[in-house]
Amino acid sequence: MGTTQLESVPEPKYWHLKTVLSEALDSEFSVGEILPNERDLAARFGVARATLRQALEQLELEGRLQRRRGVGTTVAPPRVGVAVGTEQHAWPGAAGDAWQTVDIERSTPPAAVATALETGADEPVHTVRRTRMSHGQRVATELLYIPAASVPDLTAIDTPSSPARARAVLRELQHLALEGQDRSVELGSARADDAKELDRLPGSPVLVVTTRFVAEGRTAALSVATYRADTCRLTFGDAAGVEIHHDPERRAS
Repeated sequence: MGTTQLESVPEPKYWHLKTVLSEALDSEFSVGEILPNERDLAARFGVARATLRQALEQLELEGRLQRRRGVGTTVAPPRVGVAVGTEQHAWPGAAGDAWQTVDIERSTPPAAVATALETGADEPVHTVRRTRMSHGQRVATELLYIPAASVPDLTAIDTPSSPARARAVLRELQHLALEGQDRSVELGSARADDAKELDRLPGSPVLVVTTRFVAEGRTAALSVATYRADTCRLTFGDAAGVEIHHDPERRAS
């Protein structure tokens, strides 16, 4: 069988440089360390700055590097594992939860959320806002929608909004017996508000993880979490602790 036209095309120079740079990141740099400037890097590897920029851009897309305003290009932290299909079910705010509670408000949810919660179209629900951090950087933001029927004993809490009230709502939610949860993941584009919180440009790729919590035969809460696509990876079952590095001699812990 003859060689196809694609097979005969040589590897682009920037792609080979990306591989060399990736190996250097594994062996010479630590998380958060600032890379030398483009002129010095181009001189070290003997390439044009345009070729270097292409390689750096590709590594940024793959989540190996981050360009931070006022800082420069730094080595990105390990990706955050997003569990999909795990057998471990727990309420938001339970022990071991990696999310940080920011605030809460009572508001009318989007129509699709109201349908999933089986609430009236104009019925307000508790909307808890949370964030997830990794190595001091915000990598995800979440809106957690909880209908009033799921947390009926909140009359003693007078503050209409605050992190304390949000945590109280989550504690009250945990009084229900969690019967199960299901989760879906889809690729999306960052809206303006999410992009601002995640320090990304509007339209940047994100992963939207929607989780439905079931109790008493109904949807007791619905989570819509938006992750930076360059900082997370999907995990299945018990694979959350497995990491594959570019250097085959390195092994996951």
